[in-house]
Amino acid sequence: MTEPATLRQLHASLAARAPDQIITILQEVGYAAGEGLYRAFAAANNPTDLDADLLADVLSEFFAAAGWGTLTMSPVGTGALALDSPDWVEAEPGTAQSPMCFFSTGMLADFLGRLSDQTVSVMEVECRSRGDERCRFLSATPEVLEKVYNEMTQGRTYADALGG
Repeated sequence: MTEPATLRQLHASLAARAPDQIITILQEVGYAAGEGLYRAFAAANNPTDLDADLLADVLSEFFAAAGWGTLTMSPVGTGALALDSPDWVEAEPGTAQSPMCFFSTGMLADFLGRLSDQTVSVMEVECRSRGDERCRFLSATPEVLEKVYNEMTQGRTYADALGG
């Protein structure tokens, strides 16, 4: 499991030495870390036996115990799941102008894809690093998040893009 200090150092080193590649590298490393996170989760919780009504609570407890922060989940609009955290470990409050939890987006995409046995994409739309009250990650199919991204670049909100 990645330690917060290690993740912060990785952010700092990439920002200093490869700022034009920071997003891609952190997402790729996060994606690679998703398998280990999933294995740790599956060792404590048999994913095939989880009650869908209890999944949000089980995942919240797992991420908090693993040191990532508190996490709540809720559906957003059509076809997306929001994962919200007021204390997500990757965020460094007030240090950026845009969402910065790139490692987490990759890690969560791989983890949630393994959990659902589907291809999943994750996009951060709110981030404590830019002064938002929470980090909000949207999880959906790649097609849904591509639509959301495209509409956000045209000035719409993610909620409007999702119809919710």
